[in-house]
Amino acid sequence: MKGATSIQERLWELRKDKGLNLEELAQEEGAEKLHQMLRQVDEKAALEIHANNVKRVIRALEFYHQPGEKISEHNAKEREKESAYNSAYFELNDDRVNLYERINKRVDAMFEEGLVEEVTALQERGYTRGMVSMQGLGYKEIFAYLDGECTLEEAKEIIKRDTRHFAKRQLTWFRRERDVRWLDLDRYQGNTDLILKDILKDCEEKRIVLK
Repeated sequence: MKGATSIQERLWELRKDKGLNLEELAQEEGAEKLHQMLRQVDEKAALEIHANNVKRVIRALEFYHQPGEKISEHNAKEREKESAYNSAYFELNDDRVNLYERINKRVDAMFEEGLVEEVTALQERGYTRGMVSMQGLGYKEIFAYLDGECTLEEAKEIIKRDTRHFAKRQLTWFRRERDVRWLDLDRYQGNTDLILKDILKDCEEKRIVLK
């Protein structure tokens, strides 16, 4: 590779020469290489999209190479547009401690319901963690356990940690959205009837007809 040749150029040449698509490139070169490729063309998008979220990284790369526009700039413009619909946007927000506790319990339940057995069966059928379909939280970590790279308890803790990070990124994403009505669960003390009452009140004020 020539000194001035970027990772972006190398991967796109590899795609052309081998006739590969980006999913196959992710499997051959790794998710981090694709993420480096995105950083070169759209640094802002790379900061917003985790390297392990291969599907979104690929979408951002293909978006850039088709219309020639950064997906981060496109999304910013889309957020500025006025909606053609009369709508209301609600987000349920929980205390961070409660949220993380719920995440931890959910991961424990996934293991109790057979996550390891599910991934073992997939591996026996020829699935590998390099596949885009196996990049979801829980799958790649269990592949690492099955390959002897970590203990089962370590795999569980990694899934919990990465799920908490994912939840944090989701909250950051939602906070950038306009016209969001945040409903803090602490305020309602778990009373779903009060939550529904406030939602219906907002809809009535916006003259949104619910059927």
